[in-house]
Amino acid sequence: MKFVASPGIKLNNGINGDIRVPGDKSISHRSIMLGAIAEGDTHIHGFLEGEDALATLAAFRSMGVSIEGPENGEVVVHGVGLHGLSEPQEPLYLGNSGTSMRLLAGLLAGQSFPVILTGDASLTSRPMERIAAPLRKMGANIQTADKGRPPIVLGVTTRLTAIDYVLPVASAQVKSCVLLAGLYADGKTTTVEPVPTRDHTERMLRGFAYDVERDGAKASLQGGGSLQSTEVDVPADISSAAFFIVAATITENSDLLLRHVGVNPTRTGIIDILKLMGANIELSNKKEVGGEPVADIRVRSSKLKGINIPRRLVPLAIDEFPVIFVAAACAQGETVLTGAEELRVKESDRIQVMVDGLLALGVDAVATTDGAIIRGKQSGLGAMDDEAIKSGVGADAGIDAGIESSVDIKSHDDHRVAMSFAVASLISHCEIVIHDCDNVATSFPNFVGLAKVVGLDLQLFS
Repeated sequence: MKFVASPGIKLNNGINGDIRVPGDKSISHRSIMLGAIAEGDTHIHGFLEGEDALATLAAFRSMGVSIEGPENGEVVVHGVGLHGLSEPQEPLYLGNSGTSMRLLAGLLAGQSFPVILTGDASLTSRPMERIAAPLRKMGANIQTADKGRPPIVLGVTTRLTAIDYVLPVASAQVKSCVLLAGLYADGKTTTVEPVPTRDHTERMLRGFAYDVERDGAKASLQGGGSLQSTEVDVPADISSAAFFIVAATITENSDLLLRHVGVNPTRTGIIDILKLMGANIELSNKKEVGGEPVADIRVRSSKLKGINIPRRLVPLAIDEFPVIFVAAACAQGETVLTGAEELRVKESDRIQVMVDGLLALGVDAVATTDGAIIRGKQSGLGAMDDEAIKSGVGADAGIDAGIESSVDIKSHDDHRVAMSFAVASLISHCEIVIHDCDNVATSFPNFVGLAKVVGLDLQLFS
């Protein structure tokens, strides 16, 4: 599939509306996982019916868990308890979902049956040794393919032993993997992060009545307990809201309200970064739902300035950087990102793919080992000024954006890249054709429909 986005700079209508984006993907994953191993029935509201979360749901059905739904975001998981899962008849296919694979590896490391975890071409090219290493320290029988890639083969493990694990890099998925394995380990499992990452696993375990201790960067739990079923209200996903937050910020005459968005402080890096750049963002109607803070987010047009993005905010916005690159592309001055090497091992090499796309649109952008340097283009994307043409900006991408009326962008099957360049069309003088957009369904199945509602001129073609 491909997106065709019309040049928004000619429309000048603004991004306006009152909308709610789909449910949080991270919480949707965990609600199924924890509900499956809890005692009793867990009722989930607002479940994200995207392909990634559905892959997690299908995996637990394959392991004998009865799950009703999803139907309009409603799911009921009939928990089987900590030791009630059964051996699947086939490898668990997890599609494009790295979260499913990494968290399931931890949860299944202590089971009494073997299992194989696999996925699509993108997932099977991503690094898994970062979770395999700590699981081996705990005594897990785990193997990966060449260069630590999937599939992951988990053999029968008779006993896991708790460990104190200092994460070499900040990763909520690695932390969660180790903590979930700790449920099945003898003793107290502890993780220590170099900087804070999203804490949904710890919050949700407590929501399922499993005690988790937090002390600064340290999280600990005692193995061998039990989880109790609960009710989960999944807030709107801030990672999905991010596309519309940036869209309204960079487009004149915009005033957009996003309802019931999860604003967990380990996930609000996108808001903090944009505010440092000068964005007009207000939070209201703040409350807590199931241990997770939520709020309505109002965004209005503003002029952005380039900044050096604080490294402490990088893990708190790691999934939102593709669209932050777009914000930087229209900011006044230079934006510098460092400490984000994790972006190179996502669904695509997001640093290089985003820089290549911005170059194609005439933006002065340079990829670095752990980030990028982006010099904002005040005249709008897809139309070079004389100075940029003379300097050869965009030549590497093979497109003279000062002449072409349409620019082709390769998303490399990365949903966040595809949606980010759709947002970029709002400040473009030319049509943007974005290829390989099938995987948008993994996290945001109705992106095109909602984008049209608020003012983007976006078409989907198969």
